[in-house]
Amino acid sequence: MPLSRLNEEQYAAATSTDLQNLIIASAGTGKTSTIVGRIGHLLGSGVKAQEILLLTFTNKAAAEMVERVAAYFGKEVASKIDAGTFHAVSYRWLKKHDKKVVLKQQRELKTLFRSVYEKRSFHHIDAETRPYGGNYLYDMYSFYQNTELEYDFEHWINEKYTEHDLYAMIYADIVDEFEALKKEYGFVNFNDLLLNFREMCKEKDLGYKEVLVDEYQDTNALQGTLIDAMKPPSLFCVGDYDQSIYAFNGADISIIGSFTSKYPHARVHTLTKNYRSSLPILSLATKVIEHNERIYPKKLEVTRNYDAQAPKLLAYDELFDQYHAMAAQIRDSQTPREEIAVIFRNNSSADGIEVGLRELNIPCKRKGGTSFFDAKEVKAILDLYTLLVNESDMMSFIHLVEFARGIGSAMAKEMYTALKGLGHGSIFYGLYAPDTSIHNPFEKRKVSHQLGLFDEFLELGAVGKFAKLGFEAKFMQNPILKHPKLTKDGAIFLHDFYSLYRDLKGVKQPRTIVRKIAASALYKHIAEVLALKRATLKDGSIDEKQKEESLTRIQRKTLLLEELSKPYSEHERFLNAMILGSSDLTQGEGVNLLSVHASKGLEYKEVYVVDLMDGRFPNRKLMQRGGSLDEERRLFYVAVTRAKDILYLSYAKYDKIKKMNFVPSQFLYEAGLVPKDETYRALVEKEDAQ
Repeated sequence: MPLSRLNEEQYAAATSTDLQNLIIASAGTGKTSTIVGRIGHLLGSGVKAQEILLLTFTNKAAAEMVERVAAYFGKEVASKIDAGTFHAVSYRWLKKHDKKVVLKQQRELKTLFRSVYEKRSFHHIDAETRPYGGNYLYDMYSFYQNTELEYDFEHWINEKYTEHDLYAMIYADIVDEFEALKKEYGFVNFNDLLLNFREMCKEKDLGYKEVLVDEYQDTNALQGTLIDAMKPPSLFCVGDYDQSIYAFNGADISIIGSFTSKYPHARVHTLTKNYRSSLPILSLATKVIEHNERIYPKKLEVTRNYDAQAPKLLAYDELFDQYHAMAAQIRDSQTPREEIAVIFRNNSSADGIEVGLRELNIPCKRKGGTSFFDAKEVKAILDLYTLLVNESDMMSFIHLVEFARGIGSAMAKEMYTALKGLGHGSIFYGLYAPDTSIHNPFEKRKVSHQLGLFDEFLELGAVGKFAKLGFEAKFMQNPILKHPKLTKDGAIFLHDFYSLYRDLKGVKQPRTIVRKIAASALYKHIAEVLALKRATLKDGSIDEKQKEESLTRIQRKTLLLEELSKPYSEHERFLNAMILGSSDLTQGEGVNLLSVHASKGLEYKEVYVVDLMDGRFPNRKLMQRGGSLDEERRLFYVAVTRAKDILYLSYAKYDKIKKMNFVPSQFLYEAGLVPKDETYRALVEKEDAQ
């Protein structure tokens, strides 16, 4: 039984008979073992595996816990536990009841949102405040969905952003049209999964006897109400308020802070034995985090008693001296590369470190910047593949056609709607066998000055301008070519699109499809567009060497995606793995370069926390945009508690490019690594004044 390996505190939590339990599990105190022990206790007490729900913040964490349960109870029993992220569990339930649910990622729906936004004009409103851009408004709406439980979107804008009240009605109408389009095409995003599943929970008993929630401190208002809607007979929440670092994403620390108020009969268990970090590292982390208000009292004990190395402060005269010196130190370290992590608060820090390591031929992998699956060249292949499987996926079409010169998201949407009309519901019929009796396939736009809608559609264009491009007669007869704003480049793109899907017809193997897409004229155009953009210098000139390197990197990514497709023989299984599991997959080897957020839950023998200058860490700009010093301090706590044995904290005094001086981070003063002086007192006074 997994219970036999637990310490006294972990055992008491895992075997609790109380119906609501909150386990305060600080960094390195064995929260995973406690959760696995709790599941073992439930199974041993007669609770069936399918009556247990485990909610985690990564699918990787869920898989690890289920695997550990399987070691004791067998794979057949463990596989029946409903485990996964809030979104993965919601998706499974919704799919079970509605096979037509089409999950779309944020990037794709942001494109759809932009296609609605671009039809609006704000010029008729005389105001000093500029309206939000389409992408920013989408992000704001997503944040609203995760955090607001009372107001509608227009009211929320009026309350929170009073300077934008002139635009609130237009913003709300954009959102309404966007939601209507999603409903029409069956699209759901990650927020919709939770919202729709919450409604299902209100109407249906899911049959769970206990719900376990990992990383409880990171839940947001929407996730909190989803747990409430489940009405679980027993609730087991594990978290640490000192590691709540996702406020920017809607996480609400008051949810863990108010647990005992919400559940007056709840039991709070505190795990105090740290199995990860040495005494000097843990002492430093504690010294800093205790400057935050204590929500629940705790005092950590170190279990690894040995002559440990004290954390070391590295100070450099210049910013890039820091990166180069750090790379040299890593080169000379006896610690295996995979056991070394460099943790950064800002992406610009990571760029400097990566360059320093590459110059010394030290392999490294970066997590927290643009991942493999977020690369536009990878997303393009997956969009092309998705359309093959589901031609109703308007978002994939829009995102792809935006690669054609002169076609924006609004025009791409118009073309999708036109093809669907020409094909009587099928874009591929509209492409290969259009109803040519439909003279004008493009719908007219509605007009409403109040909602920012003005221009009606222009006169149709002539297809004669494409006569010299060598298209076959059948393609030239397609009314889609009559769009008045379609350029020759756009027409060539559509023809390449037409040719590719003709070649893909009937292909069954995912690997073959990925290979054919990568070799197509259409994808070569997309790769050329991306490489050209990445090689364009500030003065508008093209760095040809950089362009060739970009094309090579794109080719490598297509080959890697082909490798990932090898184990799959079914289209949908492959695509679902790429969409839902992509955030848990990593590539590369060597030194780990991690943002603080990406480092959470991980541990390394040797850790470097870099750019500890005031302004950078803590990041004062983000604090001014709604963050807080408490949150920045929690980020520092998370960063340093990734270290098991060796911890380096570094900062620079000057940036020669920006010609600016730096002062040490406030956290270095609080840690006792820098003597408190007038600079520190000025920082504290400034914070108190705010």
